[in-house]
Order: sequence, then structure tokens, then C-alpha cells
Amino acid sequence: MNSEINHQSRRSFVAQFAAVTGALGISPNLAMTMYSNSSAEALSQSGGTRTDRTAVSPFVIEVPQATLDDLQRRLSRSRWPNAAPVGGWSQGTDIAYLHSLIDYWRDGFDWRLQERRMNKFPQFCTEIDGVRIHFLHIRGRGPNPMPLVLTHGWPSSFDEFSKLIPMLTDPGHDSEISFDVVVPSLPGYGFSTPLPPPGPKSVGIAALWAKLMTERLGYKRFCAHGGDIGAGVTNRLGQNHAEVIHGIHVMALLPPWLGVGSAPLTANEQRYQGILDAWGDEEGAYEHLQRTRPQTLAYAMHDSPAGMAAWIVEKLHNWSDCGGDIESRFSKDDVLSGLTLYWATETFASSVRLYYDSAHNPHPISLEKKVAAPTAIALTTEVVNKAPREWAERTYTNIQHWTEFPRGGHFMAHEEPELLAADLRTFFSRFR
Repeated sequence: MNSEINHQSRRSFVAQFAAVTGALGISPNLAMTMYSNSSAEALSQSGGTRTDRTAVSPFVIEVPQATLDDLQRRLSRSRWPNAAPVGGWSQGTDIAYLHSLIDYWRDGFDWRLQERRMNKFPQFCTEIDGVRIHFLHIRGRGPNPMPLVLTHGWPSSFDEFSKLIPMLTDPGHDSEISFDVVVPSLPGYGFSTPLPPPGPKSVGIAALWAKLMTERLGYKRFCAHGGDIGAGVTNRLGQNHAEVIHGIHVMALLPPWLGVGSAPLTANEQRYQGILDAWGDEEGAYEHLQRTRPQTLAYAMHDSPAGMAAWIVEKLHNWSDCGGDIESRFSKDDVLSGLTLYWATETFASSVRLYYDSAHNPHPISLEKKVAAPTAIALTTEVVNKAPREWAERTYTNIQHWTEFPRGGHFMAHEEPELLAADLRTFFSRFR
């Protein structure tokens, strides 16, 4: 944008920009912020050009105060149900914990402090195939850092990696094992716009990441890591973009092909299938709803911050290695930083719609096309992650590294960043 544009033209542009971003799924409240931080005159040193659709532009998070004021009003008007007869977390989010969280969100939480913390990481935006991608790009120290893309899942964001990033970019005495770290926000999460329908989503996101790393940032080859949805994306990088991948490090496996031509299940695999079924019965209600009726769910979550908090906090409690004490893994500031990102960007609906789109556009593994890239499998303490080796070998043809972490759950980068950083360095060092 020309810095000499007159005020009338600027107002016209902002109005048009807000309309476009609204159509793409970005909150109108953030339109001015995104416009003011995406000037084509301030391209990043990582290779952006002045061509509108190939520009890599600096980005700074600055949630409008009106959004925060509205959040406070809604929190103060929360209407509470009766406590569950049994109490605790057995029927869902514990009401006593949620009360304390909402009270702190309303009266004690400092979003601007967290915003400044997040803004210490260099952030950028670019458009690829019509999708606006927000990402962090932190250069590693040392003579030859390896490029590494980290992909989050649900209900997370780029901020899940905030503890892990310094351990990878600045490993201290051993600068030979540092990384250039790139952390994109999944489409439809945070400050990235959603993928257009239709199509298999993890496959489409992997294609975007390959273009981001090679065409936008100029890396010839790179490493990739992910868990949850991020593992799905990382697996598809290994399956479909092996020519630009050194290797993949994943904390969740693609479901194997079990149809015609597959080998009979071993006893260990049969036991694992039983574990998956039992977990689905006990924990899978959220996924069933998000992949079948995300729009119905979204009305409540976009209207009530307390309701959204209850929905997401249950996952932090149940999926982490917290032993029943959520604050042993997540402080209230940790929890509310993530919740405020979802609330301020109005992306709860687009984040869970990824489940619907993926369920209605499946892309199963086949006997003919498996994951051939060098692979590290890293299993957390979650029971559903304890897959037997033979289950993984149905899908991955080049497993070079196998880890079963002694601690840490679904949110490994936040819960046990030291363990994860060490495993990433161990695996990817072979490609230097």
C-alpha cells in the first residue's frame, strides 16, 4: 500500500478489505489490524517480493480493545448450570475450576501482556492458493540451522510451541543442532483464513506448507513435526512431498489400510483396536459432533466465552498428562491465552469445521501409496497413542526412529518441551 495514499482512499480501501476478510472467515474486528500490519512496503527478509500474491509481510497481533471489552461484558453475564451430582470432571468440565477460570479471565487476566509475549516472535502473513497463512519464522543460531516446520492441532494454536521454539533455535553450547523454525497457523485457526471446500484437508494443508517452505521462504528441503491434526498434515508431507522433505516426526499415526490385500491383524493390533474403540466411546463425543454438526455447535461457542472455555478446557484436562490436576500442566494464563486467541479471532467454528470437511473428503492410505519419507514415530503417554510397531509399519515404509515418551500427553510441546526438543534433535541430526 502506497504510504502517500490520501485519507479518503485509505478509508475506502479499509472498507473493501474488511468485506473481503469477512468473506474469507476473518473477524471484521481484525480487518484494520491485519491491513495495518500487511503493508507490501514492509516485506520480510525471508524473500518476499512486491508481487501482491507472493508477498511475505510482517504481522503483529493487536486485538481491538472493543473486542476485549465485549468479552468482559459477556463473561460478567455468564449463566451457570447446576453442578453435576457426582462432581469433579466425571460428567465434563468441573464447575468449581471453571468458575475460578472465568473469574480470573474477567478480573485478573492480562491479554495485552500475553499479546506482547507472542509478538516477541517474528510473525508474517502470506497468501498461497487463495489462503492467507499466518506463521512464525524464527532463525536458528549457528552456522547451518535446519529448516523445521511445526504444525499444531486442535484445540491448540501456534502458541503451543512457545516453550519449544527457543530450545530448537538456540540450543546453547551445541549450535550445530539448531533449526530455523516455522510455525504456521492451520487454515481457519488464529490469523489464517480457512481452506476453500471441497477436498481432503490434511492433503491440501500439506501442499500449502510445501509451497510456504520452498516457494515463499526459499528452502530446498526441510524437516516437519506435528501432533493431532498437525500430525495428519505432517504425515501427508511425508506421503506426497517426499522430494522436499528430509524426514517427518509425528505423534499420531495415519490409520492403516485394513481392506483387501492387507495382512491379518496381530494379537497386539487387535488389542489396540479395542483401545481405540473404548476411547471413542468415552472421549469421542466432541469429534462426532464436530465432524457432523459443527455449525450447530458454533452458535453456542461464538456467543458464550464460558461455554467455549468449558468445551476446550475439558480437552486440556483429559488429554494432558496432568494426573487430574490441570494446573500442574497449564496455568490459568496458559489456558486463557489460547481461549482468547480463539475468541478474538472468532475462529472456533472454522477450526472445528476442519473435522467436518475432513470426514466428508476422506483420503485413506492405500496399499499402493504409503508414507515413504524417513519417519520418526514419537508416542506420548496417551493410551490411544500406544500403537504397536506392526500397526505403524502398515502405513510407513521407512521408520528410522521410535520413541515412547515417559511423560507428557497430547500437548507435548507445552507439557514436556525438553523431551520433545531432544527427540527432534536426535532424529533430524542424521540429515545434516
